Amino acid sequence: MNVVVIGSGPGGYVAAIKCAQLGMQVSMIEKYKTLGGTCLNVGCIPSKALLDSSEHFHQAKHQFKAHGIEISEPIANIASMIARKNDVVAQNTKGIEFLMKKNKIKVIHGHASFVSKNSVEITKEDGTVETLSFDRCIIATGSKPVLPAQFGYDGVRIISSTEALNLKEIPQRMAIVGAGVIGLELGSVFARLGTKVTVLEYMERILPGMDLECAKELQKSLQQLGIEFLLGKAVQKINSDQAKTQIQYISKGKEEIETVEAEITLIAIGRRPYTEELGCERIGIEIDEKGRIKTNSNLETSVAGIYAIGDVVQGAMLAHKAEEEGVFVAEILAGQKPHIHYALIPGVVYTWPEFAAVGLTEEQCKEQQLKVRIGKFPFKALGRSRASMDTDGMVKLISDAATDELLGVHIVGARAADMIMEAVTAMEFRAGAEDLARISHPHPTYTEAIKEAAMEAAGMMAIHK
Repeated sequence: MNVVVIGSGPGGYVAAIKCAQLGMQVSMIEKYKTLGGTCLNVGCIPSKALLDSSEHFHQAKHQFKAHGIEISEPIANIASMIARKNDVVAQNTKGIEFLMKKNKIKVIHGHASFVSKNSVEITKEDGTVETLSFDRCIIATGSKPVLPAQFGYDGVRIISSTEALNLKEIPQRMAIVGAGVIGLELGSVFARLGTKVTVLEYMERILPGMDLECAKELQKSLQQLGIEFLLGKAVQKINSDQAKTQIQYISKGKEEIETVEAEITLIAIGRRPYTEELGCERIGIEIDEKGRIKTNSNLETSVAGIYAIGDVVQGAMLAHKAEEEGVFVAEILAGQKPHIHYALIPGVVYTWPEFAAVGLTEEQCKEQQLKVRIGKFPFKALGRSRASMDTDGMVKLISDAATDELLGVHIVGARAADMIMEAVTAMEFRAGAEDLARISHPHPTYTEAIKEAAMEAAGMMAIHK
């Protein structure tokens, strides 16, 4: 079977590799010069590199002395941080190139557009055009930042996450429109480096869709870092000149326009599916009202033999969700019967403390009128947290009141991104809170907070609370 994959992000390259491993002949088309898509080039990987660098700087400035480490005043060298970030990106993209060669996947650089239900036209950088036929096609073109016209995006003073990852200087003041994952992660990077960060959010809370109590817990930590939150604010317009930007906004329930000024304004209000000039309309691929490609339960589009995965279809815009869908489609094409448990795809916010979650929030349980038991345990009660000076945060565990089955786990704290997999594994096997409570957890570790919260959710009493 001849398979064409359009897009080389986490969904696309994983789909390509899995198809090749299952014996298919695979070609992958990528618009840009490097492989890896948004995630590897201007998203997940580079942002985590800067998050780690800025956290090391913050610890050196504020915590080393308490650990008995005396150094001269540390200096944040943004150029060196960006250079290290670029090196990390280069290593990862080269790794994808190696995997393509290893799995005998043909890589073609250019912009793909459907010519028919079985062929695409590839326009290359030099203007030449190549037509490629296929038996099956997987669309994995990802997403782009949402940049409303009234926000005045110019890529210099008013920027997206892409430009934020390559700033040449540390701004004295930065405004961020949007208190979602991207805004909080990049906001924390620059707040650690000494920037005065102000976050404006239309909702009355940060991280809409995540557990409210845990979101408030994270907000307290970020405020201690120096981030200012202006919640319930509707941004009307953003202006800029050579020196600064000005954000005009209205508070909910009011009419007068207020303003905030900053050197840089980052627009982080979400992302949109990227299907520009793909030619979907030419062959009858249906698009929904949000610009997403419509698919059935097998992720097949309205055109037989053409599939879509990742950010261009409905669901959370997460790299690991795209990867799972890539494997899923490859196995469908091979005649297998895979499944994806979408409710158990974890989400992570890579601030410090981190925020990781899987399953239902307390608010969702109330909306569904579920009878639940909730167990909580604070990080400050952990010996491991006190030893590392990472005492912010909590574990919140939600179980069914009748069956004890785990319904949701929400963690704000050090290494939450890694800890959440204990919850995902338990929930995949439909474990109960008591199951987690009776598993021996090593001491001292952060994961003991999960055990203690599980004890409380199971109707037992936590030991160290």
